[in-house]
Amino acid sequence: MAAKKQESNSKPKKRNRNPDANTNPDSSSFKKPKHVSSKPENKPVEKVFKPFKKTFGKVKSLSGEEKKTPLSKRERRIHAKELTEARKKRRKQHYTLEQELARLWEKMRQRNIAKEERSKIITEAIQKMKGKIPEIASSHVSSRVLQTCVKYCSQTERDAVFDELKPHFLTFASNKYAIHLVTKMLDNASKKQLAEFISPLRGHVASLLRHTVGSVVIEHAYQLGNATKKQELLMELYSTELQLFKDLASMKESRLVDVISKLNLQKGSVSRYMASVIQPILEKGIVDHTIIHKVLIEYLSIADKTSAAEIIQQFSGPLLVRMIHTRDGSRIGILCVKHGSAKERKKIVKGLKGTVGKTAHFQYGSLVLACIVSTVDDTKLVAKTVIRELQTILKELVLDKNGRRPLLQLLNPNCTRYFSPDEMASLSLSISSLNAMGELEVNRETKSLKDEESSDKDNSGRDVTMAEADGSASSETLQLVEGGKKDPSIRRQELLVGSGLAKNLIDMCSENAEELLRSNFGKEVLYEAATGGSGGILQQTLGDELNALHEAIASVAAESKSEGSEKEHVLENFHSSRTIRKLVLDNPAFAATLWKKALSGKCEQWAQGHSSKVICAFLESSDAMVSKLAKEELQPLINRGILKLPEKKQPANEG
Repeated sequence: MAAKKQESNSKPKKRNRNPDANTNPDSSSFKKPKHVSSKPENKPVEKVFKPFKKTFGKVKSLSGEEKKTPLSKRERRIHAKELTEARKKRRKQHYTLEQELARLWEKMRQRNIAKEERSKIITEAIQKMKGKIPEIASSHVSSRVLQTCVKYCSQTERDAVFDELKPHFLTFASNKYAIHLVTKMLDNASKKQLAEFISPLRGHVASLLRHTVGSVVIEHAYQLGNATKKQELLMELYSTELQLFKDLASMKESRLVDVISKLNLQKGSVSRYMASVIQPILEKGIVDHTIIHKVLIEYLSIADKTSAAEIIQQFSGPLLVRMIHTRDGSRIGILCVKHGSAKERKKIVKGLKGTVGKTAHFQYGSLVLACIVSTVDDTKLVAKTVIRELQTILKELVLDKNGRRPLLQLLNPNCTRYFSPDEMASLSLSISSLNAMGELEVNRETKSLKDEESSDKDNSGRDVTMAEADGSASSETLQLVEGGKKDPSIRRQELLVGSGLAKNLIDMCSENAEELLRSNFGKEVLYEAATGGSGGILQQTLGDELNALHEAIASVAAESKSEGSEKEHVLENFHSSRTIRKLVLDNPAFAATLWKKALSGKCEQWAQGHSSKVICAFLESSDAMVSKLAKEELQPLINRGILKLPEKKQPANEG
């Protein structure tokens, strides 16, 4: 029975047909649903997109009834503007005043306006703002009006604005609109007003430096303050005692090490407090300000080995590029390059990618590049990242005071002619806590070099070459204790010759010999390139190119002397004549080329003025042949009194 029941249930039931369906042939053939409702079916209707809702205005008809008519586009725009104005008036307390000030600002900020007219408008604006300046200074409109007023108003009006803002300086220091007004007030403040502004910052320097906007105000005050005010701002970042007690902060000692020794402060406590101040600032990436660079330098002077290594690790990358434009920032960069590991140096060099040319033009950024080319052992990476970018702008760098420094560091390392005493001190900086480790590594390397020398001496007989390499490395390694492990002469050879920099530099000097000779800065690069660099590093592999450079310089000097020309001859120009004289004294090959091509038989016309110093230099040439030829031609000129030599350099007259 159950099986039969299941079979009956599984069979599909046939729907009963409508008996009228067959009788009516014109009826449709589709099936009707089971349940047909008496209500009409609701079919979906496609809605037409309406871009805006029409606004209707009320218009009275003749019968007195009100009819709604749609507004035009202009009327809708006016209506929306009225609604916006009403909303702003409800939201902003001084909205009407700001609108009036904006209209006055459009007049006062014009460049072609008369001073009397501008003063009249500024006075009117200040009168409208009187008593409300602290309330409207945070607005992006009113702050701009106040900046223009402070810039062009009289001193009395400026003092009135300063007095109103003085109680609120600390609040405005962290406002993104009011900050511009504060910095403008500082630029135009007197010494007394500047002191009144800096005093409320006491106790808040560290917190403001952690603020993206507030740090700008602290930096501005630090730049404008004198040495005493700068010291007050810095002392607050050193220790809690110096922050609480004002008398301790007012002292003559500027270095943190001296402050600790004088006040008997605990070095570890000061280091921990400074770390708690510095770390949040670095985590936020606020590293562009000089006050932060100064604090970091002082911190590295007392930090232990672990703390100093952490700071170096944090700056190993693109973050360092934002710091090296200042004196202390470049020193931090130099310390990171010298004390960083090979991996950290690699990050620093890669972080400079794309900014090498710009960095080379900075006074302090060029020092970091000079440190990199004389320290980093990975010469392939340096050549790919640094040297390649320098090669694209060689002429521009050679003619620039700062841009030529990385090139001069490679041609003649650590030369005092090209680096000032302060810059040499920056290049020789080191961290005391990491210095001992560096000395141990250098002593270990020196010992291994000596062992290799003795083994080479016993086995292969190459004792002379190894002794020369060891002698050249020992002096430079002692000078830069924290430098790389590679021999400095090998590093220079790979960066100068191996990368193709030297060849491109010599070719550029040959093409622009006259311009470089007359240049105050280019003449020094030309001199170093023409002499083959320190130790004659270029003479072994680029002898033909150097001879071509000597020929190019001699060709410029061999040009005829024209009296009507406005341009001085290179032998009579101040800069070029001294450069040629130095080349004659220091490079016998150039002296011989110049004598044969430009001066032989023509010395009488160059016996006066700056050119006489070039001719006299041939008598002191180390090349005996050139000196003999020059003496034969110059001695008659000396006897006739045409050519005058300095008293110490006059040769004995061979009667």
